Amino acid sequence: MPANQWSAPGDDPPRKKSRLWRDKFREAVRGVKRGVRGHSSFSVHFFCAVVALAAAVALECDYREWCLVIGCIGLVVTAELFNSSIETLFRGLDQEARDRVYGCLDIAAGAVLVAGLCAATVGAVIFGRKILLLFHWLPA
Repeated sequence: MPANQWSAPGDDPPRKKSRLWRDKFREAVRGVKRGVRGHSSFSVHFFCAVVALAAAVALECDYREWCLVIGCIGLVVTAELFNSSIETLFRGLDQEARDRVYGCLDIAAGAVLVAGLCAATVGAVIFGRKILLLFHWLPA
């Protein structure tokens, strides 16, 4: 059954011109740049990411551990980007609308906190085990 069977002839909405993939990626990269530049908490996340990557190199993590570390970094950065986008939207609202949706900021910040705590827990398990093995405090 055709999708437009219920509409009258000529009622089809005008089609949007499809965007090129490179334009979509360019816009996405621009969005990441705006999110990173606009919020100071990214400096803390990037510092922790560099420390985690350096620890993974120094402790000779295997590919599974690397996947977990990189996945956790991606999780935290993604959560922070969503939080930044909600904060940016919030700044554009009038005071009455801000009063109604103020809880959204707390929820978004809570999502970043949960992502960070999960990443820290995964890091503690991976790097803690490696350090215990390094000092022979844990049997191999």
